[in-house]
Parts: sequence; structure tokens; C-alpha cells
Amino acid sequence: MLIRIDTQDPEPIYLQIARDVRRALASGSLGIGDRLPAARELAESLDVNMHTVLRAYADLRDEGVIELRRGRGAVVLATPSTPDEVSTAARHLVDLARRHGIPVSELHHALDALDAIPDEGASR
Repeated sequence: MLIRIDTQDPEPIYLQIARDVRRALASGSLGIGDRLPAARELAESLDVNMHTVLRAYADLRDEGVIELRRGRGAVVLATPSTPDEVSTAARHLVDLARRHGIPVSELHHALDALDAIPDEGASR
């Protein structure tokens, strides 16, 4: 599993870590029962404070995505599900793009560009 952080990104590092774990789950590169790297190891590899990683893991635990156990580490419990409203909107977006002859790869680039824009309405 590859986790990348951007120190120039205004999004806190712990949220970037949690987001990358969710993306790994959504893409299938992480599955139920898989272990996440130990907080100390991940912190060292990302050159961040261990408490930053622990905060990301705590958020994922609170969402019911992972279980944290002393001696066992962080284990994936579930794959976060996409709300029906978002799935429906995504299907409509893909249909619209196809009607306009826009390939899905171009749609991915457009969505990635939007994801890079900070959400001023969200509290972080």
C-alpha cells in the first residue's frame, strides 16, 4: 500500500493518510483482514510524527474501517461503502460524459483536478 503526503497541501497530514487508506480500500489494494503498517513504521517512512499516523488510524477506527489492537496493530474490518446518492450521481456523470464523447480517463483527470481544490465549506 502506497501512502503519499503533500506537506504543501492545506489538508492536515492525518486526513491525507486516512484518505489514502480509504482509496486503497476502494481500489481493492487493501481488503478485509489486511494489516496496515505499524504507526511507528509508517511515521518513519513518511517522515512525520507517530501521533499524526495514530490520529489517522483513530479516525479510521471511529468510522468502523479498521480495528486497533495492542500487539495486533491496525486491521481492516470493512470497506467503506459509497452512499447511494453519490453512486447515483457518479452514474449520471458517466452517462453525461459518454453522451458528450468524453472518455472516462478524461473524466478521471477532471475529478482529480477537482479533488485538488480545497473544499472551503468543509471543516477540517
